[in-house]
Amino acid sequence: MEKPQPVNRRLLLTGGLSAALFPAAASAQPVPFNLRGRFVQSGYAVGQAAPGAQFWVDKVPRGKTSDKGFFFVGLDRDAAASCLIEVQNTNGGRDSTSIIVKPGTYDVQRVDGLPPQTVTPTDPDVLARIKRDSDLKNLAFVSHDDDDGFRTGFIYPLKDFRVSGHFGNQRVLNGVPKSPHYGFDMAAPAGTPIRAPALGLVVLAEPDMFYEGGLTLIDHGQGLISMYLHQSKVLVKKGDRVTQAQIIGHVGAKGRATGPHLCWRLKWGERRMDPSLMVS
Repeated sequence: MEKPQPVNRRLLLTGGLSAALFPAAASAQPVPFNLRGRFVQSGYAVGQAAPGAQFWVDKVPRGKTSDKGFFFVGLDRDAAASCLIEVQNTNGGRDSTSIIVKPGTYDVQRVDGLPPQTVTPTDPDVLARIKRDSDLKNLAFVSHDDDDGFRTGFIYPLKDFRVSGHFGNQRVLNGVPKSPHYGFDMAAPAGTPIRAPALGLVVLAEPDMFYEGGLTLIDHGQGLISMYLHQSKVLVKKGDRVTQAQIIGHVGAKGRATGPHLCWRLKWGERRMDPSLMVS
């Protein structure tokens, strides 16, 4: 397996909740909410407070902490230089802290040889299918499971792979500039088993989406949604609860793809994140 290298990116690893998955912070100073994670654009933070407490991120309400008090904060690809976290305290007020978010830099990635209808679709039937797919995905993205499967950390969904595309790169498809690539691409032979990286609830499982081919979405708690694109076979269904390392599908090249690979994505609300940063 070729593990991702920190090229064009400065990472700040600040420790974690599990000694195996999130090493402890070096500083002896107490960290507010016991925050741990990777405080970098497209990274994350995990904290702990009172069970069932309301919390806010950058003044936006994000629900309640889990029954063990854990909460998740996603940092967008283009996150600001600081992130404000507030948690309701026992007096009804808010305790707060800010984290400094380190910047990331992104390359330009050119992909040629794609079918024109997958880059600039014009066929009415294709456009109708794209809208239907988009409606299904948008419905799944509003999921907000109460569990906290995120707190144990992630494993890679493939045991053996080659990194074929890094998260966040500006995409130029068939010479046409497009939005950034919000996936972490893992090249592997067709049929390679795909593993769930952590506990979660399957909120979408579709065998043949226009852009994504076989697509699965898993909510790992508090709306942290991981995505698995271009599958040749989907082995789970909506409503299933999966365990870490459970086989959920097989690598393929369906949808907008030039060869067999898994495009692995991660999203928290409107924030797009690099899933590889969730792996120790």
